[in-house]
Amino acid sequence: QVQLVESGGGLVQPGGSLRLSCAASGSILSFYVMGWYRQAPGKQRELVASTTGGSTDYADSVKGRFTISRDNAKNTVYLQMNSLKPEDTAVYYCNGVRWSDGSSAWGQGTQVAVSS
Repeated sequence: QVQLVESGGGLVQPGGSLRLSCAASGSILSFYVMGWYRQAPGKQRELVASTTGGSTDYADSVKGRFTISRDNAKNTVYLQMNSLKPEDTAVYYCNGVRWSDGSSAWGQGTQVAVSS
């Protein structure tokens, strides 16, 4: 089955930007929806952004600051994060839901820390 690997996390100052990448080991067209989740210490994992077909959806907390996009030719999904805030600090996970059986694929996560 297609696996997902995230990259691009790191430490950034408030107001800064990062771009996360989620590379699939095969075609991302095998997933009918792809999304980015995050989990902060002591909190539940939450959906940040998702894309299916030509539509995108965002959590209220990131609207206007984050942008999800996909490059089918590169089998990669991106999360552009601008105007980062300390409350964006979390481990970010890529997720895909498979057409074949509705099961989910998860990446291993990438740490994002926003601090001065």
